[in-house]
Amino acid sequence: MRPIRPLSEVDSSMVDLVGGKAAGLGEMIKAGERVPDGVCLTADSYRARDLPEKQLVDAYERLGAGRVAVRSSATTEDLPDAGFAGQHDTYLDVEGADRLVEAVRRCWDSLNTDRAVAYRAAAGIDDAAMAVVIQRMIDPDVAGVLFTADPVTGSRSRMIVDAAPGLGTAVVEGTVVPDHYALGPSPSGPDAGSLDRHRLRQLRDAGRRLQAHFGAPQDIEWAIDPDGTLWLLQSRPITTLFPLPPDTGETRLYLEFGHIQGMFRPCTPMGVAMLKAGSAMWLRGRGAKLDRRDPMPRLVPIGGRLYFDLTDFVRNKVLRKRLRAGLRIYGPRVQSAVERMMTDPRFAPRPGMPLRLRNALRITAPLVPHAIAGLASSLARPDAARSRAYRAVKEIRRETIPPLEPATAEARLRWVTDDAYKQVMGPRMLDLMWPLATGILLGVVPSRLLKGIATDEETGTVLGGMPHNVTTEMDLALWDLAVNARPHRALFLGTPPDELAARYLGGELPDIGLAGFLDRYGMRAAAEVDVGVPRWQEDPAPLLAAIANYLRVEDPDQAPDRRFEQAAHEAEEMIETLSRRARRTRPVRGRLAAFLMRRSRRLTGLREIGKFAWLPALQAARRQLLLIGDDLVSHGLLERADDIMFLDLDEARAAVLHGTDHRDLVASRRAGHRRELRRAAVPGALLSDGTDVEALAPPGPAGEGTLAGMAAAAGRATGRARVIRDPSGARIEPGEILVAPTTDPGWTPLFMTAAGLVTETGSPVAHGPTVAREYGIPAVICLRDATHAIETGQLITIDGTAGTVHIHTPS
Repeated sequence: MRPIRPLSEVDSSMVDLVGGKAAGLGEMIKAGERVPDGVCLTADSYRARDLPEKQLVDAYERLGAGRVAVRSSATTEDLPDAGFAGQHDTYLDVEGADRLVEAVRRCWDSLNTDRAVAYRAAAGIDDAAMAVVIQRMIDPDVAGVLFTADPVTGSRSRMIVDAAPGLGTAVVEGTVVPDHYALGPSPSGPDAGSLDRHRLRQLRDAGRRLQAHFGAPQDIEWAIDPDGTLWLLQSRPITTLFPLPPDTGETRLYLEFGHIQGMFRPCTPMGVAMLKAGSAMWLRGRGAKLDRRDPMPRLVPIGGRLYFDLTDFVRNKVLRKRLRAGLRIYGPRVQSAVERMMTDPRFAPRPGMPLRLRNALRITAPLVPHAIAGLASSLARPDAARSRAYRAVKEIRRETIPPLEPATAEARLRWVTDDAYKQVMGPRMLDLMWPLATGILLGVVPSRLLKGIATDEETGTVLGGMPHNVTTEMDLALWDLAVNARPHRALFLGTPPDELAARYLGGELPDIGLAGFLDRYGMRAAAEVDVGVPRWQEDPAPLLAAIANYLRVEDPDQAPDRRFEQAAHEAEEMIETLSRRARRTRPVRGRLAAFLMRRSRRLTGLREIGKFAWLPALQAARRQLLLIGDDLVSHGLLERADDIMFLDLDEARAAVLHGTDHRDLVASRRAGHRRELRRAAVPGALLSDGTDVEALAPPGPAGEGTLAGMAAAAGRATGRARVIRDPSGARIEPGEILVAPTTDPGWTPLFMTAAGLVTETGSPVAHGPTVAREYGIPAVICLRDATHAIETGQLITIDGTAGTVHIHTPS
């Protein structure tokens, strides 16, 4: 074993031996870049905890002794998935054998500091070892950092340089205000800074070379000595960048599609394929002509999230005017981001329509008479319309019949692609579409009729405690299970949810009615529109965690059923109050508003029923796909049955029909999916060069402890914040305020003990705010970086009418 290797003998294949930093330096040397001479003490010495002092000192003397830099090079740092910037130690100006040995030991020790251990845990990394780089010191005239992509906006169209006189550590550590340069189509920077145009060109050219060599944007440390020589000290991937959209050869604008309905996490490839297949089946059923290879080309998966290509709509003179109003449901940040792009010359109006008019007419024309009749009959006879919608859901579920057993993998896949959505996309969907659409309209129109008569908070109160919402009914049914679990309170509170789930699946849990609940709602889950996500029937741990939360409710007035009834009572009283007030000033408008508000109480709750009708088909398709996965595992084409969720339909077909081995492809996609699951922020509007359009906005005025988002559910609440990024197994104490990236129906069991809701994304008509209104709890949405700006345990006050969150200062 050679414990010490010259950097010139190191490359990227040796990361487990020399660590990420040393591997990067070795690659730069092989690429012909100028790197200070140095050696690497390999990680094998760390693993053996045997420091070869004699070999280390000999290597130091071969470098010429004198002053050296001693730098940590962990096997988990400077990698595409995790940068570990600043987590491990570096020592400069180390001189003498004794100080060298001490610095190496300190580098080893830095692998297990609290901050490094916490970083590895957050990145999902279990094991690491430490190599150490020893390099000849450079005395720079000027030094700093070069990013080959903008780390703030994500733009790959410009590089960023921060520079300062002296050592670059001052820039990296943030102890100086550096000269800041942006190298793009219009370079910018200080006129009399520490770098002239020649040196900036040197850095730009070096950045281009290294980005091409490593195949990804790089974070590069550099130094220029008094002779004007450029030295490259480190190059590592910029790990925070959001993935690029597909290259189309021109600048395009994409709008994130999922967060409006609470889908923050990445979708599996099969999830994307099934969503596109279902949408295509609906459109083809209405006469649209679609490309079989990609029937929905405007829906583009980027980083596992679904984006809509908005480019041609923004460039159309007629449609761009209507976009502003339509984008309100995305929240003010996304709306202003798209409006900003409307002033960009790259998105100036062009001739032509973004849609095929013939296709649009084929789809819409036959629906017009149905729409008029459906809306009118729903308004005239809301109870009959609601019953019709419920029957449609039952019939869709009853008639979604998978292949009879035994079935071949080919027959199962044919059913998934051709028949799984046949019922949900059939005429019965129209039976529930028009009552649903009528209910949504009834939830909006009264507030407009009462403008100037009623406040937003008052009209919001009318939407509280709304009956006939399948998600609310589900949550209240879950509360009933918690009531049944009270005799076993110690068991449910003292046992981890995963263990409770294992006991339930093994038939060892007391009967609290969970089987009946799962029979009705077991096809649900967080991010349930993704067929690749396990359903509650497969893994009931999130439900058992919610039951434990409910068992902590001790105040009878905080019981979810009591809170829901109170919200419904307040809504009915508010309708009477507003009706009397409106009739006094505007008799005709007042009577109409009162009529529509009462109709709203009978139909608006149906807004969740459309997606609910899809879920049995999604669950059935998932079961068939997992059985196909089992078959492919038995033939050695996949490692696990659920690997099939990381293929699309065409790839699954190739495996089933032609025996294509996708194991390497699945492993790569699983790794990417795990990486995206950890991503804390997802751009709402994205350019094709990777620019997060929201990041281009100038910073707003700094408030004193007050954060501004978007109003979503009226009311005020003060309580301790509980920041939760994943609802699985999450716990929230009664009276706490839930702070989350986003929410969908899988999150709503947490609402029932929460005093309020704050989310980073969403829409007033999305699941989370809708259910919050029905429980009578305030909600603020579209508060950028809320899960980072607010910490668990902080006392906060949220105003769901003003759309603000105030963080109280400890006294």
